[in-house]
Amino acid sequence: MDDLRPRPRWADVRAVVFDVGETLVDETRAWVQVAGEVGVPPLALMAVLGALAERDEPHSHVWRDVGVDPPSTPPEIRPDDLYPDALPTLRALRAAGYLVAVAGNQPARAEHQLRAAGVEVDLLATSARWGVAKPSPQFFARVVTDLGVPAHDVLYVGDRLDNDVLPARAAGMRTALVRRGPWGYVHARRPDAALADVRVDSLRELVSLMLGVR
Repeated sequence: MDDLRPRPRWADVRAVVFDVGETLVDETRAWVQVAGEVGVPPLALMAVLGALAERDEPHSHVWRDVGVDPPSTPPEIRPDDLYPDALPTLRALRAAGYLVAVAGNQPARAEHQLRAAGVEVDLLATSARWGVAKPSPQFFARVVTDLGVPAHDVLYVGDRLDNDVLPARAAGMRTALVRRGPWGYVHARRPDAALADVRVDSLRELVSLMLGVR
C-alpha cells in the first residue's frame, strides 16, 4: 500500500545552504580570543552578547556596550572551530545528491579559511565578496542566482530568525532553524520560530530528518 502520509513542506528541496557562524562554526574560541585582546573578561563579553541577542541588536554593538574599541582584525576560522557535525553533514548531503552551499555574513578571507578547514561544497560565498549582507533580500536573491535553483527548492539553514529564517522565507526558500549559539537559543523560544519549516538542535538531527524523506 502506498504511504499516504503528507510529506514535510521541506522534503522536496534540491539545494541546502548553510550559514557560517554558530551553524557550521562554533565561535566560542574566537570570542574568548578577542575578549583577551581587548581586555574584557570572557564571561562579561558573553553576557553582553546574550543581552544583544535578546534585544535584537547586531553583535557589533558589543564593543559599544563594554566600552572598548573593536579588535583591528577579526579572528580566523580554524579547523577545530567547526562543530563536530559540520563536515559530516556537508558530505552526507552531497553524497545524497543535494546541491550544498555555504553563504553567510563573513569577511572574504573566510572562504579560504573554510576551504582550508575541509569545507567542500558546490558554492561557497561571503557577504564581503558579494557586496551584500543578510538580511538583505539581495543576498538571498544572489544565493538563488548562483545556485541556479528556484528559491522554493532551496533550504536555508541558520541559527537566527532575523538574519536567516525570516528573510530566507520571505525570499521563497524553505528554512531550518538550528538551536545553538547565543542567537539560536534565544530565537528558538520565540513564536516566530514556528515559521521555520524544520527546527533542530544539531546538523546531525537535520541530516537524519532529510535523508529519511529522500
